[in-house]
Amino acid sequence: MAEVSIIVPVYNAEKTIRRCIESILNQEYTDFELILCDDGSRDASGKICDEYQRNDARIRVLHKENTGVSDTRNQGIQMAQGKYIQFLDADDWITVDATKLLVRTMKELDCDLVISDFYRVVGERLSHKGDIDTEGVLTPEEFAEFMMRNPADFYYGVLWNKLYKREIMEKHQLRMDKSMDWCEDFLFNLEYLLHVQRIAALQVPIYYYVKTEGSLVTQGMSISKTIKMKISVFEYYNAFYKHIYEEEDYEKRRLSVCRFLFDTATDGFVMPSFLGGSKKLGEERTGSYVYENLPNNIFSFHYQRRKLLEQYLEAIALRYDLELEDITLLTYIPKCSVFISKQELMDYTGYSARLVSRILQRLSVKKVIELITVKKKMKIHIMEDYLSLYNELEYLQKDYMQVCFQGFTEEEKEACRRLIERTSENIKRILVVK
Repeated sequence: MAEVSIIVPVYNAEKTIRRCIESILNQEYTDFELILCDDGSRDASGKICDEYQRNDARIRVLHKENTGVSDTRNQGIQMAQGKYIQFLDADDWITVDATKLLVRTMKELDCDLVISDFYRVVGERLSHKGDIDTEGVLTPEEFAEFMMRNPADFYYGVLWNKLYKREIMEKHQLRMDKSMDWCEDFLFNLEYLLHVQRIAALQVPIYYYVKTEGSLVTQGMSISKTIKMKISVFEYYNAFYKHIYEEEDYEKRRLSVCRFLFDTATDGFVMPSFLGGSKKLGEERTGSYVYENLPNNIFSFHYQRRKLLEQYLEAIALRYDLELEDITLLTYIPKCSVFISKQELMDYTGYSARLVSRILQRLSVKKVIELITVKKKMKIHIMEDYLSLYNELEYLQKDYMQVCFQGFTEEEKEACRRLIERTSENIKRILVVK
């Protein structure tokens, strides 16, 4: 039985469904089942789903009459067998480390819900969207405080940037409200939050959101029904906070809770701003891509290894609000205080003296390191708030080796490790001056 059930409702998505499925099948984390729920598509979507099912045993396909996304997701949940449940929309896709990071966070912090940052994609541009920058575990009350500040934000309302426990869904019979045509996923999240104790926010964008929602009126809903539905959603939202807080604490926050009415005065949730900070699609993860048709030689081998390491380092950099080059330099600096020359850092990273100085200055200003210069050497001390970064680097090494040794037997892995050690010793014998 797979550990994660990934549920994708599909309706007339023949132009995008392959990209969505491929992003799931290419995950570094492999212990999942993919449930593709064809909601009565009139195009080739159903056939594409069947095609993938024939080629991968992890895929299960449900063909059903068109009943809407809520009922479709409910049927997917009913089919799910995994310990955890993850959702995607057929128009979107995920980063290669998405499921791995969600599951790792859920397990390490012993959480009931994980919420992550995401990318909002418009054409060839994207922007990074997130809202919680607190590390560690949040209580439902703490999470509710964050949500109160941006109550109608996609970050809180949608399903696809979160990882859920199926046990909680089944114990409390949590499902999408099929009678709602708007905010049904937000209502599901509010209901789920009533049954959790520990929540974690992952400050890494792992999801590419490209779907543009139409307004309720353009979906054929009358103005009167639209108003009634929004009032109904607010009543549920208001009841959620009354449940979370004691009466006195709720009264202190009542005006903030009522912000939800103003923030949803326009159709749909508040969308992330594109006034600044957007990037060209493909430039968001600097280490994520390699060129095709590389020559089969030692140089391309080392190039691919470097790009894979950069991909993992980029994820750590995003999590700690640092640059890739910052993390690269930090990999040379041990946890304990140590004297290091600028030349050592230049040789190790391949960076210029000016760039190394700029990185050290930036890390010092951000209170990542404490820097003391003594003659030609620098004493670098890692600040306590960033010691956890080294746990991330240990995971990086494990992830890297897992990718390299995928499909190897234990005997083959051990043989490779011995060969790597011998190779390293040979190189050191030539390069290291004693």
